[in-house]
Amino acid sequence: SNVEFVIVDGTLEISKRTVTLTSADDEKVYDGTALTNDEVTVGGDGFATGEGATYDVTGTRTEKGSSANAFTYTLNEGTKADNYTITKTEGTLTVTELTDKVTVTITEHSGSYKYDGGEKSVTGYDVTSISNSLYTEADFTFSGNDSVSGTDAGSYDMKLSADDFTNTSSNFSNVEFVIVDGTLEISKR
Repeated sequence: SNVEFVIVDGTLEISKRTVTLTSADDEKVYDGTALTNDEVTVGGDGFATGEGATYDVTGTRTEKGSSANAFTYTLNEGTKADNYTITKTEGTLTVTELTDKVTVTITEHSGSYKYDGGEKSVTGYDVTSISNSLYTEADFTFSGNDSVSGTDAGSYDMKLSADDFTNTSSNFSNVEFVIVDGTLEISKR
């Protein structure tokens, strides 16, 4: 006649799943095209069966250097964010410089005149060939004197030097400048 029931509470605990989303690391030598890698790895506990996400990987790298392989994700229909602890890690895209030799051929301008007592001059040069089509005239600078003058009959060399040209592109580490001499010729009357 004297029975007491004491209740000790029990609980059903459903813990969140931990999910790590990591975009890919990738690397290549500079080739003028963009480096991309749209792979995303799911780690940790992963998503529950039938649940998951879609990924939009926007990371891209063309020039030498490194940058994040950026991405966003959208949970699939029926996948509740409250059931997950999601950590996002962006991989790294790295483009290294091209080490193959690039040869730039510079041809000095030439000119021929007959002596007339006045000063004659020749100015300028042409880039007559570049051994790699990815390398352009915008990738180097000129700091020399591309002019030669003379008055008396004779032959005058412009005397450009390979040191007058400087590679400014970090995408190329082995650039050689070859000079084809040009002359100012003043012939005798």
